[in-house]
Amino acid sequence: MFTPFDEDAGNDLALRGFLHSPSGPGGDSVVLTHGAGANCQSKLLVQISEALAASGFAVLRFDLPFRRARPHGPPPFGSAERDRDGLRRAVAVMRPRTKGRIYLGGHSYGGRQSTMLLADEPHLVDGLLLLSYPLHPPGKPGELRIKHFPKLTRPAFFVHGTQDPFGTISEMKSALETIPAPKALFEVHGAGHDLLRKGSDTDTLDRVARAFAEFQHTIGSPG
Repeated sequence: MFTPFDEDAGNDLALRGFLHSPSGPGGDSVVLTHGAGANCQSKLLVQISEALAASGFAVLRFDLPFRRARPHGPPPFGSAERDRDGLRRAVAVMRPRTKGRIYLGGHSYGGRQSTMLLADEPHLVDGLLLLSYPLHPPGKPGELRIKHFPKLTRPAFFVHGTQDPFGTISEMKSALETIPAPKALFEVHGAGHDLLRKGSDTDTLDRVARAFAEFQHTIGSPG
């Protein structure tokens, strides 16, 4: 079950999205956002939020500032810092609504901005949930987007399709070795960058949510 969330603050940092209530009293929450070509109502974000709620997480999925400013198209040049401000604002909104830990992340661009924010502000949240991290532009494996990975000191859970043109599984495993924090890679066989496979989306994302819940229980509370 989810309800609309719309702050009436009159600026692009006013959050607009949806709150998913957890199915049980877990106490932890996840703040999730979208990729460069989507918004918080994308099929992937809706389904993974529902799956996470069924696993006991409260979930806020929301639109980044660049999407508030332009309904369609990719983020304009120079918008990344403002989008990270939006991520920070979303965490602040969830803080009083959360008794346990808070995790931050999203799909592709949204996940990348989450890692960059947490690399600079390691105490902002307790960990990361990253869907189809855009390791490099398609066809350009030499242009890795991992310079900040060694600064990640919070647990990170990556979900990646085996057919993702933004990075192979082998490339992802190699990149994750540069992260000093606990990390895990969940492989979605046959999936591309959108992680969705016809006829099996719900089951796959349910397994992702359960694996993420198990991961965060295994690692315990970050120091």
